[in-house]
Amino acid sequence: MQFSDNLFLAFRSVKGNRLRTGLTIAIIALGITALVGIITAIESIRTSIYNNFARMGANGFVIRSWEMRIFFGGSQQVQKGSTKQKVKTSNRNQPITYEQAMAFKQRFRFPAVVSISYRASGTATVYFEDKKTNPNVTVMGADENYVKINGFDFDAGRNLNPDELQSGSNVAIIGHDIAQKLFGTRPSEAIGKDIRIGMVKYRVVGVMKSVGNTGIFSADNLVILPLNNVRRVYPISSNSSFQIGVMVPQIALLNTAIDEATGTFRLVRHLALNEADNFYITRSDTLADMLFGSLKKVRFLTFGVGLITLLGSIIGLMNIMLVAVAERTREIGVNKAIGATAITVRNQFLYESILISLLGGGLGIVLGIAIGNLVSLLLHAGFIVPWLWIGGAIALCAAVGLVAGVYPAMKAARLDPIVALRYE
Repeated sequence: MQFSDNLFLAFRSVKGNRLRTGLTIAIIALGITALVGIITAIESIRTSIYNNFARMGANGFVIRSWEMRIFFGGSQQVQKGSTKQKVKTSNRNQPITYEQAMAFKQRFRFPAVVSISYRASGTATVYFEDKKTNPNVTVMGADENYVKINGFDFDAGRNLNPDELQSGSNVAIIGHDIAQKLFGTRPSEAIGKDIRIGMVKYRVVGVMKSVGNTGIFSADNLVILPLNNVRRVYPISSNSSFQIGVMVPQIALLNTAIDEATGTFRLVRHLALNEADNFYITRSDTLADMLFGSLKKVRFLTFGVGLITLLGSIIGLMNIMLVAVAERTREIGVNKAIGATAITVRNQFLYESILISLLGGGLGIVLGIAIGNLVSLLLHAGFIVPWLWIGGAIALCAAVGLVAGVYPAMKAARLDPIVALRYE
């Protein structure tokens, strides 16, 4: 019997037992949907992170008073690649004051762009007339270089000018989502309008283009104010810490710039030679690597969940194939009586098992890609198709069908035709 004949018989058998086959396909599809869906979502997040950090550039770093840590699934990753040791002395995590940040900016002679910023709030609400945003807007006080270092571009308007920065004027640059929420689809409508943050009014001078969400920060939900304005309006306590961003013109100069920045900031902080650094430097690409490392763990966990689900599918599919062998015992006897060999009977049931598994896998792949790309749509990461994992899922489904069908197929092939014909 030819391969096409066996395949036709397998299709006919599958079609003849729609309910039972459909339930088995659904079980297999569930496991593949979880696997492909989560992997597609992870790839979407990874693409979004890559795009956002690529926009910022790999030739930048940030000086903070605290150690960058990412918590994910109960574990944590700590920044690596910095030129410092962990601080063991009592001066660890000392806040970076405004005076220290300004002193660093003035003393740092390396050919680089330096920006000073301060996160004033992460739960602000922005108002315009009778409209308002959700209370999750980040308010950032910044200087003239903040926009450039972070790779932001303008949809309308301009950057903060020196007079506004020096005087701390009530002007603001708003993110794309805020502009869309308050002013509709035309960003230019926001320019010159007065918005309110808390009880303070600000005139909008710029609207940034949409840049998406990194997963830990949304630049589209951001308001940038002059640094001196934030210092005047928002409470700056002794525990408040400013952040210093540095961008060099070439990535080849990055390590040298980090060494120079470390030495300069140690002088600013008045650290003795035998004292460890009480600040932390994080490279832009290091933070991206930390996030990617967390996503890899999720990927492996997802693969484990998918395997467990498919293990249950093997048991269910094998049970259905054994039932199929029992139901078609007389049919097997007739086939053998008219010349069908044991190999032909075995292949017929194997093909049927593999076909059911592949149908479930195909359905799971389609659903998984659809679900995963919902995340991609939210992150503006483009349509993602994880071809490697799709190929792996198809191979996995074929293996599931083969493993589940071997015993029932061998049992069918070994049936004595005389006994099979007498089976009721």
